[in-house]
Amino acid sequence: MAVKSWLLLPLSLGLFGAAYAAPTTPLQIELELPSITQGQYHRPYVAVWIEDAQEKPVRLIEVWREKPDWDKDLRRFWRKTARADQPLVDARTGATKGPGRYRLQWQGDDDAGKAVPAGKYQLVIEAAREHGGRNMVKQVFDWDGSAIALDIKAGSEIGKVHLSRGAKS
Repeated sequence: MAVKSWLLLPLSLGLFGAAYAAPTTPLQIELELPSITQGQYHRPYVAVWIEDAQEKPVRLIEVWREKPDWDKDLRRFWRKTARADQPLVDARTGATKGPGRYRLQWQGDDDAGKAVPAGKYQLVIEAAREHGGRNMVKQVFDWDGSAIALDIKAGSEIGKVHLSRGAKS
């Protein structure tokens, strides 16, 4: 069956359905939760999100928690997102995780699913444990199609974090 030529232009311009967005290479986030041997161990609550250059939350990537009552212990996360948008938090929440390495991705979109413009962004990871410590790490990066390879220094509750992204093809 032949495609009508009058249909090709609107399809190529994205005039039917959702607007066309060029595919992007996602930001790979490798996150380590360290093994802690001293004292009573409880799995940490962890929040991972992206902020823009003005430190406004852009995309909540994941939250690992058991009960929402403890969201307040993730202080920055609570102030920036959790207290104002509980449905979003609930939608991105998974179970707490034990020591180990975990892989997450950011596709370059905001919480509404729209592609973000090129610019400076910041990955934020915050972790807190009952009867344990609290730790937050932040890393600024350029979201402009260029390659990314960054290591974030380990803290007490968050182990080594590595960000990577191949150059946009």
